[in-house]
Amino acid sequence: MAAVTSLGLGRTMEKKLHAVGIHSAEELAEIGSRQAVFRLKEQYPNTCVVILYHLEAAIRGVEIKQLGDSCKAELKAYFKQL
Repeated sequence: MAAVTSLGLGRTMEKKLHAVGIHSAEELAEIGSRQAVFRLKEQYPNTCVVILYHLEAAIRGVEIKQLGDSCKAELKAYFKQL
């Protein structure tokens, strides 16, 4: 199993993901960015939409700026309902 940091996420995010039960890059990819940010928001209420963008980009193996506008709009709409 690959470390979460292998996706380009930092140690702080890795620790937060571990705290919500996500311990590897494979687990993150399996549950997806939306479920991951849902868990993070429950434990860390100050989690922002940019974290969702970073998680989605990491799972896709791209830079955040490579996420399309429609993708970001969908993610933002999801985040607003949390």
